[in-house]
Amino acid sequence: MTRMIRHPLAIAFCISNVLMAKTHTPVPEGMLNPKLITQLREGYEMDEADQARFNAISNTDINKLALNREIIRGEDGHFSHKIASKGITDQKSSGRCWMFAGFNVMRPKIIHELGLDEFEFSSAYLQFWDKMEKSNRYLEAVIEMRDGDPLDREWQLVNEWMVGDGGWWNYVTGLIEKYGVVPVSTMPETHSSENTRVMNVVLERLLRSRAIGILQAHAKGASVAKLRKTKEKTLAEVYRFLCLNLGEPPTKFEWRYEATKSSEDKEDAKKTGNEKPQVKQERLTSLKSYTPKGFYEEFVGVDLSKFVCLYHDASKPTGKHYRFKRTHNIVGDEDMDFVNIEMEAMKEIAVKSVLANQPMWFAVNMGIDQSREHGLMEHELFDYETLFDIEMPLSKADRTRLYAGSSNHAMVLRGVDIQNGKPRKWLVENSWGKDKGNKGTWTLYNKWFEEHVYTIIVDRKHVPAKTLKVFKEEADELPPWYPGSMGIPDSR
Repeated sequence: MTRMIRHPLAIAFCISNVLMAKTHTPVPEGMLNPKLITQLREGYEMDEADQARFNAISNTDINKLALNREIIRGEDGHFSHKIASKGITDQKSSGRCWMFAGFNVMRPKIIHELGLDEFEFSSAYLQFWDKMEKSNRYLEAVIEMRDGDPLDREWQLVNEWMVGDGGWWNYVTGLIEKYGVVPVSTMPETHSSENTRVMNVVLERLLRSRAIGILQAHAKGASVAKLRKTKEKTLAEVYRFLCLNLGEPPTKFEWRYEATKSSEDKEDAKKTGNEKPQVKQERLTSLKSYTPKGFYEEFVGVDLSKFVCLYHDASKPTGKHYRFKRTHNIVGDEDMDFVNIEMEAMKEIAVKSVLANQPMWFAVNMGIDQSREHGLMEHELFDYETLFDIEMPLSKADRTRLYAGSSNHAMVLRGVDIQNGKPRKWLVENSWGKDKGNKGTWTLYNKWFEEHVYTIIVDRKHVPAKTLKVFKEEADELPPWYPGSMGIPDSR
């Protein structure tokens, strides 16, 4: 083979041509190019104020620096009306806020009517059936979309949200209507119920493995009936898996309770000459057998169909009926639907509910301007604009448009402070335990309500007839990828 020897001048000529070609290559529009970088460098010089900011920000938690002390100083902890309740629940490291909030709406009634010091429903019980139903929902979606494009956006979301912890109010009502409820003593929390990450990962792996089997069987010509038989076998595996993690849910259970009451009230004390009522006495009821549905009917008995969902989406027309596609956990149930209303109307309805002593489930964007340390929610609680000397205007509608504004946490409104006929602030019961907020509660100021509250669930008797009438109109369907539509994943 003849060896080619290139002359150094020829090599230099080639290199020069390559460099010239690169030099004349058009710079893509919008590129962060060297010229722009130089311009940015030359346009900024750290002055004394920014030097002070850098020293502070680089050594301290930003939120501690940005915390608005005027808001902290102005909070007195008083409300003109509070709904009595006892105890604070704790969802621990799980995304069950929507479920805990649902139970926290019902707890005051059973505590008051039975004269209990405290009471808690079993979230593990309802969680078990939520996971079962979501597993069935996922496998049904696989069968339904078996011929679909694997790059389809809806298929992607079905596989992302398959059995996650998140949910909506209608998930609570659907589960209770189908399975009832039990006290926490009947089916206590487990490590997996309180720490769901690994349990969910393994369950998702199991379901995806069986989903592939369903798709492979379909490719070989299996009928839908045969695919559902495969699904049923998978659900048997899911049931066993959940029993190992959460315990097996009871079909019947025995329960009794201890009611606390004073042997004399104040009037009786006056009549008998005692200065104070006698000490409290405990009254233990006899042991009785219940079914989960029977327990709900006897001790709660709230008609869940009376409640409606009202929404404030600043990017959508108000006075219209909407429905989020694929927002149900039980196959056969309706998707979550709502009427979009003005914020002032939402606040008026919320006030009516609280003043009627009806705790109210509501959903918010918990990721903005709230302090777990101080138990406060107020617009610009953290004054980043002053700290960084940057203006950052962003409306509620803008946040929705840019996927920065939607519900990610559910709680309960349990009080309101009315000043001059208008709500000034609200008392919020959370489900993050007593060590967060103000012993488990938050103060939510009116401006924060306007900016970051999206959903309230309220008894229809507090809703104007013209709004209820809108629910009878055909709903505009919003896709599963619409901001907030796939349920509340929880911000914890």
